[in-house]
Amino acid sequence: MMTGPAVAARPDPAHPRVMTILRSGLLALLLTLACLVLPLVQPAEAYDNPDLLPDHPTPVIDLAKVFTDGQRARLEADLNRFEADSGWKLRVLTQYDRTPGLAVKEFWGLDERSLLVVADPRGGNLLNFNVGDALFALMPRTYWVELQTRFGNQYYVRDHGEDAAIVDSLAAVELCLERGGCQVVPGLPQEQWLLTLVTSILGGVIVGFAGYPREKDRKVSWGWVLLLSPLWVILFGVFGVAPIITRTNDVLPLLRNLLGFLGGAIAAYLVAQQTLGRAQAGGDGNDAGTT
Repeated sequence: MMTGPAVAARPDPAHPRVMTILRSGLLALLLTLACLVLPLVQPAEAYDNPDLLPDHPTPVIDLAKVFTDGQRARLEADLNRFEADSGWKLRVLTQYDRTPGLAVKEFWGLDERSLLVVADPRGGNLLNFNVGDALFALMPRTYWVELQTRFGNQYYVRDHGEDAAIVDSLAAVELCLERGGCQVVPGLPQEQWLLTLVTSILGGVIVGFAGYPREKDRKVSWGWVLLLSPLWVILFGVFGVAPIITRTNDVLPLLRNLLGFLGGAIAAYLVAQQTLGRAQAGGDGNDAGTT
């Protein structure tokens, strides 16, 4: 049966037209979404707005309404008194969706002897610090990081409130400036002391296991204790004792950590006696039986 020549497939004239329509529709959709989203991600007109500045001199600009009128008045009086007595300029700006931005620098005349505390909960940590160079000479950068993480974290703010977090951070700064500078933030929070207690106990556990004698007629294996001294000295001395003596003069936390260290060492020694000691005794008994 004869068949006619194959007819070449012709391109569908509607196909390019459909693709063009789809591209045009997609482009229009993207442009519409951009028009809707860009106004949301662009800063609001209130940002960097000097009109938000008060019309009278004050060391506190409370745009987020963190303080009551009485609290704000007391804080203003304290900051003014501290500036008059010491010459250090401490300023507070609370904000949420509005801020005067860089206008505060001229409003307050911020310089190298100034500290600006910006309280804004949108960043995860409530507190941010704009620190003058003269303050960095007295308190290093690690001090301000610790200050931020101690008083600005979500747990501290939840338990004490935003107002207390701001006031307590300022009190720590004032105390350090009165002392002539600090390397660490004064005071020992409960959670930080618990961490030092845990490291002290771990250091004692290492000493206890290392000190159990591997040979007969010995009470303590001092060689192993000295061999592992870099580890337990770091745990007990660096992480267990140093954070306490650098932050507080209270002897009670230091005594508790020392007792924790000794308790961990004794407990580990007794555990080693029940495990390693029995294993050694069993091995000695087997050797005696074979002979």
